[in-house]
Amino acid sequence: MDVAKLLQQHVDLMDDMFKEGLLDEQFNQLQQLQDESNPNFLEEVVSLFFEDSQRILENMTETIGKDPIDYKVIDSQVHQFKGSSSSIGAQRVKNVCVTFRTYCDKEDKKGCQDALEEVGEEYNLIKKKLETMLELEKQIVAIGGTLPFMEGC
Repeated sequence: MDVAKLLQQHVDLMDDMFKEGLLDEQFNQLQQLQDESNPNFLEEVVSLFFEDSQRILENMTETIGKDPIDYKVIDSQVHQFKGSSSSIGAQRVKNVCVTFRTYCDKEDKKGCQDALEEVGEEYNLIKKKLETMLELEKQIVAIGGTLPFMEGC
């Protein structure tokens, strides 16, 4: 596949993620921090987000599985996940975390269980799309292309 087609796929994927509300402006700001002196910056940040998210989701699942649920602990975990999601610009994950925290405040077990499921779904969706984006970027660079946000670096 040629660079132009890969670049178009990348642009289309990014446009879709923003239109669907998966990402917000924070993600653009992270992209701007990547340059020739730090060409893997975005991949490193996204990979750390994946690692942290997996650990936090596992902790939340364990906490919600206990009886009785410690709502202060789950709220703290959700707050941590919200912050992590915010820092990378994962807008829909962050928004679900906001709702999740209201269920924690109300000590609503069913609401927390449903919110955990929704958080997991939103996380899996953004993870899949970001992995696709990173793979496209690797392919573009491997065949001598330049990523749009790195032009002029």
